[in-house]
Amino acid sequence: MAKRPETIETTVLALELLRRIPRGRKITARELHEQLLHAGIARDLRTIQRNLEMLCDHFDIECDNRSRPYGYRWLENANGVSLPMLTPQESLLLAMAEAHLKPILPSRLIKSMTGLFTQAQRNLHDNGSGRLEAEWPDKVRIVATSQPLLPPPIADGVFEAVSEALYLNRLLRITYRNASGKESENTVMPLGLAQQGPRLYLVCRFEGYNNERSLALNRILSTSVSTFTFERPAEFNLKKYDDDGRFGFGEGHQIFLTFEIDRTAGFHLIESPLSLDQTHRVIGNERLEFSATVVDSAMLKWFLAAFGEAVSNVQRQPIMEV
Repeated sequence: MAKRPETIETTVLALELLRRIPRGRKITARELHEQLLHAGIARDLRTIQRNLEMLCDHFDIECDNRSRPYGYRWLENANGVSLPMLTPQESLLLAMAEAHLKPILPSRLIKSMTGLFTQAQRNLHDNGSGRLEAEWPDKVRIVATSQPLLPPPIADGVFEAVSEALYLNRLLRITYRNASGKESENTVMPLGLAQQGPRLYLVCRFEGYNNERSLALNRILSTSVSTFTFERPAEFNLKKYDDDGRFGFGEGHQIFLTFEIDRTAGFHLIESPLSLDQTHRVIGNERLEFSATVVDSAMLKWFLAAFGEAVSNVQRQPIMEV
């Protein structure tokens, strides 16, 4: 009876390793060690290596020992092991989550789920019963609402460090280059991560300040995660920060906006209004007048300017805060 806990832990470790060993590529003991650590399973590297040796003896797992570090994978025609499998629907959900959420998920979470993502992809493409689910990603598309842009390159290790500090509520030391090319070194309190089109932004507070700023991740040259943690400000809310138009280069000030627009250019605003209180009226046969409460921002100005001469009589009435 005294050995039962140890036996259970050994079995769990073996099952976790079996889940994470891929078929189409090799994985090293160190990579498996890191995945398990991110999943909250702490074992030393030598224990992982011993278990892999045991699994190679009992399952159709190949160890490529021609050079170090050794690589492990399931043999091409291996049946694997009868572990609880993802359903085709679960596999589809995971595959789409990986494709669309990977840029904003914590790096450690992505690493810990590598085995599940791999299993999901394998289920969709190797399992005949999941054929319709495998076709689904080719049947749906998220399309751009403006001119598509390629994402700016982010320096190696920056996203991993930012997401780690954000996940663990740790201070972050950064070297940042602003749009004017000026570089500075600062310690920041990471509060949120947002994707806006192809760009990622870190919402943070600089050391010694109590206001938030948004920093483009592609302008962060280097980062290091501090060992010091912090208490998240109770008054900060990322949704409110967004609702206040901060990502649209606004300051959270609301206005009552009124403008006229050609019917053909503005008809879609009837279907997709600017706000819940939006109203409109028809002017003649070719014009519409819209009124709505919105956040005043540079993005709003760009939105209206994009219509060119189709928009006229723009009026902004500030709303007094209570």
